[in-house]
Amino acid sequence: MKRILFIIIAVGLLACAPAQAQKQPCATAGNNNDFLGIQTIRLWPGEAPEAKGKACEDTPTLTVFEPPRGAENGSAVVIMPGGAYIHLASNLEGRAVADWFTARGFRAFVLSYRLSSNGYLLPVPLLDARRAIQTVRARARDYEIDPDRIVVIGFSAGGHLAALSGTQFVPGNPDAEDPIDRVSSRPDYMVLGYPWIGAISSDTSHLSYCKLFNVMDRCEALRAAYSPDLFVSKDTPPTFWYHTFTDQTVPVEQGLRFYEALVKAGVPAEAHIFAKGLHGTGLGKGDAALDQWPNLLETWLRAQGLLTVRSAAGAKP
Repeated sequence: MKRILFIIIAVGLLACAPAQAQKQPCATAGNNNDFLGIQTIRLWPGEAPEAKGKACEDTPTLTVFEPPRGAENGSAVVIMPGGAYIHLASNLEGRAVADWFTARGFRAFVLSYRLSSNGYLLPVPLLDARRAIQTVRARARDYEIDPDRIVVIGFSAGGHLAALSGTQFVPGNPDAEDPIDRVSSRPDYMVLGYPWIGAISSDTSHLSYCKLFNVMDRCEALRAAYSPDLFVSKDTPPTFWYHTFTDQTVPVEQGLRFYEALVKAGVPAEAHIFAKGLHGTGLGKGDAALDQWPNLLETWLRAQGLLTVRSAAGAKP
């Protein structure tokens, strides 16, 4: 009888395990990983604007990855993982990307922004993205980076957020009490991987933010306010974009709309469309052709001068 009871209990525990594993851990400020060159900081010292609580899902953070000592080039990258604003693909589109950039001399910052699945509808994630860029720029000396060499890279929903950060940035307020608010949130360069540019749409034949979060009644207003292609201007940062023709989750036409807007505004832009590849491929996932896109990105970064060593400077408003 004891054996039977033990088996039943063990099976019950196994049945619970997958449900527990589905809860995504949060980045928590103060975790001591300094020996790995990694640390996590809060974006705001107290509660973030519009916070609904004090749990980790209510607390946006930046996880900082240092380049190898002696390999620093003075450039920085803020990484915005995707996940349909439901979760964060923090390894595939976060940690792996940070490691790629730090190997090339960048200091990398992975943003854990607040999610719409936790009740944080736009513009809250955009507030987090702006604050992340301002934090990196304002602390340029601390991070040994140049405040004019900040790249944002985003994938899928993170690509939508990165594109918003590059088209709806805020200038610094020199009179602000908080020194982070004194500097601009404009990134200097943008990299977009299969970006969900058309996220805000009442067309539910493809992935729709409005349908996912039950805001169809407000969809047109949200689309007009948070569609990055509608806000491209001559001040939008130079952009590198890649997508795949066979992406069934986010049609390539969405990225093309953004690229066409960049061309019309006279913004320097480089585009790569691969014939094959599923959505959410990160750095390539073993596809012979798609695996080449990071090499193309490296060439583009080199052409911008971002791989050339340059000493850190003071933050500029």
